[in-house]
Amino acid sequence: MKPSGQGFEKLLGKADARRPGTGFYPAVMLKLVCIASWCLVTVLSVMPNPLAAGCLVDDQAPGAQRLFKKHLAEGCTPAQREAHAVKASALLAAVKEGQSIDLDGVVIRGDLALETLPVVADPPALDGIIGPPDKEVRVVAGALSIVNSTVQGKIVHRSADGTLVFSSPVTFAGTTFEQIIDLSRSVFVQPVTLSGAVFLAEAYFVQGQFLGEVTGEKTAFGPHTRFHRSRFYGPVTFQQSGFSGLAEFLEVRFDREANLSRTYFKLGTGFSGSLFAGLADFSEALFDGDAFFTFTRFDGDAYFRRATFRATADFDDAQFNGREDFSKAFFERGPQFARAKRSGEAQSLGIENRQIQYVITLSLLLFSAVLIAYLVRSR
Repeated sequence: MKPSGQGFEKLLGKADARRPGTGFYPAVMLKLVCIASWCLVTVLSVMPNPLAAGCLVDDQAPGAQRLFKKHLAEGCTPAQREAHAVKASALLAAVKEGQSIDLDGVVIRGDLALETLPVVADPPALDGIIGPPDKEVRVVAGALSIVNSTVQGKIVHRSADGTLVFSSPVTFAGTTFEQIIDLSRSVFVQPVTLSGAVFLAEAYFVQGQFLGEVTGEKTAFGPHTRFHRSRFYGPVTFQQSGFSGLAEFLEVRFDREANLSRTYFKLGTGFSGSLFAGLADFSEALFDGDAFFTFTRFDGDAYFRRATFRATADFDDAQFNGREDFSKAFFERGPQFARAKRSGEAQSLGIENRQIQYVITLSLLLFSAVLIAYLVRSR
């Protein structure tokens, strides 16, 4: 700020005389100091916020090319990410306008209530999934990509009778969800990617319809995960993922191969009443809590090779129509196969090499310990 006023002029006037016996003019020096100070203040006032500068990689204005886009550099600090935080209300407005969402490395503040989307007058025709009886249908038309980000609020679709349709691909790879995500009664027309995502709270996909491939490798699920009465039309994988709480896959239909190999189930797990039309791969999976496969139908091959069951393993009334492989599986309490229909192509039950089994169990326990520590530290 440039100094001004009568007091300042008087000060310059008093110092205007040359000091006797010297070549020094106080007034000149004082003027130079004032000019330098004013220049410094001016420069600082126009400089960008250091917390926001140098972090933004790609920022697309909402509405431009029907795209809501913001990418932040991998090296951005937490403070810089907070400075570039995205409001959930802005995302909801973009979705209502049919825009695609493309976020990478951002922080999302606020709750995203998808049941507030308008009901469409002409819902998409999906044979056997959406028909004339469905009167309350909402649509997310654009692609939804939120990767390597942190969602601080809730993402929910809480409509008892409504259906939410995602017409384009959905990607949550590497994103941490700090609060509940409830996308029950949703139809995912295109592929869904969850690989590397972390769900610190509940994750509900009750009565979900997944028409495309679902990829969820090395995904960390929190205290309660529900896919009750969902249907996977394409291949699905949760390989090397961890379910630290209850995992409900009750009455689920898997039309293609389902890969849950090397997956860790900390608490109770239920696949009762489910149908595996293709390959069901639970090889080297670890069930720390009770595991229920009662009335489960395996039309394809069922692999439980080197799986570990540390509590109840209930396969009562299950039906194995393909090959079943329980070789080198470990049952701490002994398996239950009452009234189960076996294919006759079963591999041997029990441990063939206990040392190998202990190594597998130890590695899965170490993975679960790291996962739980991460979840606790992230809260």
